[in-house]
Amino acid sequence: MTTTLRPTEPLQRAAGGALSRHFNVCVNSRPVGAVHLATHPVFGPAVAQIRDLRIEEPDRRRGRGTVAALAAEEAARGWGCSRIEISVPADAGPALRLVTVLGYVQRNRGMEKRLGTTAPALPEGSRARPMTPAEFGPWNDKGMADYARNWIDRGVPEAEAREKALSDNVHLLPRGLDTPDVLLSVLEHEGTPVGTLWLALDTDRAYVYDVETDARFRGRGHGRSLMLLAESQAVAAGRPVIGLNVFAGNTPAERLYESLGYRPVGYSMYKQLL
Repeated sequence: MTTTLRPTEPLQRAAGGALSRHFNVCVNSRPVGAVHLATHPVFGPAVAQIRDLRIEEPDRRRGRGTVAALAAEEAARGWGCSRIEISVPADAGPALRLVTVLGYVQRNRGMEKRLGTTAPALPEGSRARPMTPAEFGPWNDKGMADYARNWIDRGVPEAEAREKALSDNVHLLPRGLDTPDVLLSVLEHEGTPVGTLWLALDTDRAYVYDVETDARFRGRGHGRSLMLLAESQAVAAGRPVIGLNVFAGNTPAERLYESLGYRPVGYSMYKQLL
């Protein structure tokens, strides 16, 4: 039996060269699933996204998903794409194994933790205060540079990475320190600044966009203190869940988050198209 992709619509074109198309996954003309392929809304028409890939239950575990993913890659090459990306929920083990076998590499994973109603206390000698205007500029410049470097190290061309860093910064901190529902904090220990925290308060959860211990004070537990600060601020704001993103390969951060009870909720994967 032959598994193929069959378009269910004409190729959709939008501003800036964006492309999108829905397909049926067919076995001898019988639909058994669906694929939605599109170009990336941030990185542009040179990068494709598999936004949806589903195989109906009776036809799973027969290689249909593998063939569909490979066919989607071929369609992306036909669009002129040099990279393809896919997001996989953490509870979709078979899908994660599939894309890994096909050569996709994890770029980052999202993690979450459900919070109680009691804010955790900071260790003795540690206290938090708001970031000052004088501290914001250097912190922001370094943060954008480090963020771009994380993307560059994981397969994104430098120009795209720097553009994304700038775009995300403008979107997330449009008014700098005065951006609504954003808390920018400095952690001090015994009166010395040892780290910074960027926490955003969404409607139903809090999100850690950046947490960093000063390199001079690493290995002393201040990273854990910063995460306790994030949870304390989230609880105080009435948010029941806190989330974050961790780039693949940042083993110390992954171990810290896991030790604090954070659990994966999704994986962002990518593959270079030769």
